[in-house]
Amino acid sequence: MSFDHQWNKVRRANPDHSANYAQRWRDLAAAGHDIGGEARFVNAMAPRGSRILDAGCGTGRAGGLLIDEGHTVFGVDLDEFLISVAEEDFPSGEWHTGDLADFDFAGAGITEIDVAFCAGNVLSFLDPASRRQTLGNIKSTLKHGGRFVAGFGAGRGYDFDDFIEDVKATGMFVDQKFSTWELRPFEADSDFLVLIAERL
Repeated sequence: MSFDHQWNKVRRANPDHSANYAQRWRDLAAAGHDIGGEARFVNAMAPRGSRILDAGCGTGRAGGLLIDEGHTVFGVDLDEFLISVAEEDFPSGEWHTGDLADFDFAGAGITEIDVAFCAGNVLSFLDPASRRQTLGNIKSTLKHGGRFVAGFGAGRGYDFDDFIEDVKATGMFVDQKFSTWELRPFEADSDFLVLIAERL
């Protein structure tokens, strides 16, 4: 089944969107802004030398920092331009163009993953019809005891409660919820969610 993800709709409306997006992150890094919060979070929970999946990797900005920490990083994103940037900036990563909903992770050798993560509001760009299939496909990459981490903001069309139910529907167990990548507690009125779930 083919899905029409929000990211593709944005690209159709503005053909320069991907290039502008990639340049924005490069400009932020060049200006000295901290763009590594998600990577630090994942690094803190990953055993040394882990196999990590950057699901919706974009330009590889988070995955690239995890490579620098000694992890083996696999990235998948549906945007071929952003994947080309990741390949250029972080050639030691393994980057793939594909839809997270139906990407053949096993065929690509992306299995026995210690930590899979979705940063940068990736989940809010999914076609709603693909959500549970996407989460189940990501779960399939995890080894038993492997963990899934995702963070995204409120008001983007994916209700936090619905997301949590979708995660549970895949058979993963929700371990922790935070309101920032800096481990602030999640409250009823939090406008950002960082969730950790585990494949049992």
